[in-house]
Amino acid sequence: MQDFPLYFELGWQHILDWKGYDHILFVMVFCGIYSLSDWRKVLLLVTAFTIGHSVTLALSVLKIITVNTNLIEFLIPVTILVTAFSNIVSKKASSKGITFKYILALFFGLIHGMGFSNYLNSLLGKSTNIVAELFAFNIGLEFGQILIVIATLLLSFILINIFKIKKWDWTFFLSSAIFGISFIMAAERLPGLLN
Repeated sequence: MQDFPLYFELGWQHILDWKGYDHILFVMVFCGIYSLSDWRKVLLLVTAFTIGHSVTLALSVLKIITVNTNLIEFLIPVTILVTAFSNIVSKKASSKGITFKYILALFFGLIHGMGFSNYLNSLLGKSTNIVAELFAFNIGLEFGQILIVIATLLLSFILINIFKIKKWDWTFFLSSAIFGISFIMAAERLPGLLN
């Protein structure tokens, strides 16, 4: 466990790296429909996402499943597109659709976990202590993810409660902007999938 701090740091730095901003966008749009008072719901959604990406991250790193990198790199912005579209269409965070959102978070977590595994596999090389390093990296990812959630919910709180922007206007703006960015990302990655 001597490498724990190193892999923990690599985990949170990876998810907060602006070069790989697709994961940041996903977490932002995923919690963008909620307000600070909904933190319990957001925590449960993030936990479902965590479970999903922990499973596929472990299975990929342990070489139990193999990943078509081009397919995963295309599917990641698709998960962002679907989430942004869902926010725009639903207009509010309803309790009726929360079970569906948990299932979606779990499923999308599976896809994102395979994306994380490509990066972690390149770091591990021929390492023999793979389980401890996988655990540390995953904890680091979660730490980074929680920072994104807190920042998004705080920004939402400030805009809605201090600047008096309507909640729907903020949600629509955030979701629409992220929808546009992820659409471009998916379109740019489509040729790699077709080759």
